[in-house]
Amino acid sequence: MISRCKEKYAPSALLRQYLHRFARQIEIPMVYDDLFRFHGVSPYEDPHGNETLWMTVMYSPELRTSLHARLIRIYTELKIGGESGLHEHLCVDRIDFGEFGNSKPFRVRITNLYNDNSDYFYVKQADASRIYGLELEHILSPNRINYLVNGNTLIEEHIAGVPGNVFQRDYLERPELNRVRIAKEFTKFNERCFIRLLGDMRSVNYVVDITPDFEEVQYRVRPIDFDQQSYEGPGRTYLAYHFDSNRAVTRLAFGELNRRTIEQYVEEERAQMARRARVESTRLKAVLGIMRREELAPRPHVARLAKDLMKYHKTDVFHDCETMGALTATHIMHMLGLSD
Repeated sequence: MISRCKEKYAPSALLRQYLHRFARQIEIPMVYDDLFRFHGVSPYEDPHGNETLWMTVMYSPELRTSLHARLIRIYTELKIGGESGLHEHLCVDRIDFGEFGNSKPFRVRITNLYNDNSDYFYVKQADASRIYGLELEHILSPNRINYLVNGNTLIEEHIAGVPGNVFQRDYLERPELNRVRIAKEFTKFNERCFIRLLGDMRSVNYVVDITPDFEEVQYRVRPIDFDQQSYEGPGRTYLAYHFDSNRAVTRLAFGELNRRTIEQYVEEERAQMARRARVESTRLKAVLGIMRREELAPRPHVARLAKDLMKYHKTDVFHDCETMGALTATHIMHMLGLSD
């Protein structure tokens, strides 16, 4: 069972020092609280006219002018890293609010007035779990993550791709789908999430990036929700294939791949993650060292997860872990064969 209202943990002073060291803590406008000062909403429908969980929000003229200027400045910092006259032709086209989950995000649409091309970024409440999730994704996955933090405001770059639930509904039965490749990628994605203890990878919490290659099509599954980084107690919540919403792609994976092939892909992913961990050893040790000392989940969750991991791995290396951060660090080191 996933906690729908998880406890929030403010970033500690040590975590903020780490973020400053690696240029994540930036003096951007702190707009999260002000974005809640909207005075009207309307349901947002996707381009096909379907209802979504988002609502487009409206502001008074005075607040709108102030907010838009600050949001453009944030976008400039996110994309270029400072003030630039090259962004004077950008405007805030729309602001959507998502009253769901734990993050309660705002999605900001930025449009280029010269060519009508649009881009997005997200404004969320700065939560330690979410920040650790983003940082571990950046270090250990094949994907780079662009985000910024200041005060209680967290800015995340948009991650492009087909939402997992839409992919399973609209793509799995297409004749041109390379079933083996998507089975391989989902197997690796499941392993990546489990190793770094990223939970709640239901189909709405990841996207599938589809890239045409010179002969075939490549698939990359990427998480887009990091709220449940190292939080839940049951070990099964960190295995994506256990969720009912992933049943179709799980069935496909087990149908296309035999046990030996699954083991091969799992070992490949572990080896690749271990290589990334060694390349980024200074950064990884720094973030895990801070994470070990922090309370990121209720104590019963820590005890339950330690018990489940000891049973799963048939080892007692997790017995003395007193925090979720310690469990996460120990699990990463244990599964990747790394030394502290």
